[in-house]
Amino acid sequence: MDILQRLAHFLDRPLFPWKKLIIGFSLGQYVFEGLLSLRQYQILRQTRPPKVLENEVSQEVFDKSQSYGRAKAKYSLFSGLYGQIQNTAFIYYDVLPKLWALTGSWLHRFAPERFSGEISHSIIFVLTFIVIQQVLSLPTSIYHTFVLEEKFGFNKQTPKLFVMDMLKSQMLAFILTPPILAGFLAIVQKTGNQFFYYLWLFGAGLQVFMITIYPITILPLFNKLSPLEPGDLKTGVEDLAKRLKFPLSELHVIDGSKRSAHSNAYFFGMPWKKHIVIYDTLIEKSETQEVVAVLAHELGHWSLGHTTRLFGISQAHFLYIFALFSVFINNRSLYESFGFHEEFPIIIGFILFSDALAPMDTVIKLLMNILSRRYEFQADEFAQKLGYSTELARSLIKLQIQNLSTMDADWMYASYHFSHPILSERLGALGWYGDSKVGVSERKESKDEKIATQASGREL
Repeated sequence: MDILQRLAHFLDRPLFPWKKLIIGFSLGQYVFEGLLSLRQYQILRQTRPPKVLENEVSQEVFDKSQSYGRAKAKYSLFSGLYGQIQNTAFIYYDVLPKLWALTGSWLHRFAPERFSGEISHSIIFVLTFIVIQQVLSLPTSIYHTFVLEEKFGFNKQTPKLFVMDMLKSQMLAFILTPPILAGFLAIVQKTGNQFFYYLWLFGAGLQVFMITIYPITILPLFNKLSPLEPGDLKTGVEDLAKRLKFPLSELHVIDGSKRSAHSNAYFFGMPWKKHIVIYDTLIEKSETQEVVAVLAHELGHWSLGHTTRLFGISQAHFLYIFALFSVFINNRSLYESFGFHEEFPIIIGFILFSDALAPMDTVIKLLMNILSRRYEFQADEFAQKLGYSTELARSLIKLQIQNLSTMDADWMYASYHFSHPILSERLGALGWYGDSKVGVSERKESKDEKIATQASGREL
């Protein structure tokens, strides 16, 4: 605690140029990521697949994959620039203090006196900020869905479904944000300098709560879950779960095809009661044993303790963030740099602190990607030891082709951005040498059938 207090005193310096520093961090990160993207773009201009994949993919598939990768790279550079301009403009023109004053005037004019405190004001401010961010993100979101993804045959959303999803997301934000934010602010207000311990406990409890209610109240708003019908696939998955002593409660199929040709497979639930969800697109385009192999990989993460360790790491990360926040929460020089001279709202302090923390978050992202790639190799090896080496290799190749995923990557770009090893590395680790060009027959199917698998919210 003394260390945190000394650090807080050291950082609270009058006239310290926090605004210039944070803008500099932001611009520096954008330039760095842009340079990485340019390195990757050179890889995406190559005309021949990597040697290890020459016997696995056709030239047609490789060319389309490269074209899709270049389109995504251009979009990423443009959307990143658009976001950078927004962020810089918000800071340069003091949007935060102006928006805080505006929402305060709304509260004073329209709300009863008992709702005039900082918590109510912060809730109105955050909800307004969410709406502004949603409106500003619409151009890039629409382009990504209805131009980029549509061009390569992945988009399944109609404009009506797109709008409905957006409205439902906003509804959830307006329902969940007030109680969560009120709890966050009340803890900080009432627990003094020790608030970060209580915030950490609050965050952990909130995670467990969301895990519990998500499949019951949130997921059905966007997708339909149906029981997996009896058959070879259900028998295979249940046998796999029994073999691994995985506490499987229910097997579901989700109608992911109504939005995208991409697919997903994941599990969720409490330690003693798990649910497995398989996207209909994955079932449609894969052999039964290939789907089981995918789930063998995913349950490998569970069996090897990866999910538990990652949850533990996330909790340590939350504690680290909240502890550092205690250093900045009363930093008047930070507030004043951004136009707050008379009021020092907690939520504003947290937003500014998050911006100041961005360089460290970049380092943590890099370290987490290194760990994640290691876990992916281990999960592949786990499935291999269960006897699914060939099925997993072929499913990885199919999904790479159907998704038009990048066949190769610049090592610096991959180290910074990729949470999974590239396909050639995974096939090499599995000892797969190939026997046919899977892509030749796959490309005879319609482009609307392209899929990609993600498991537990992560790409397979």
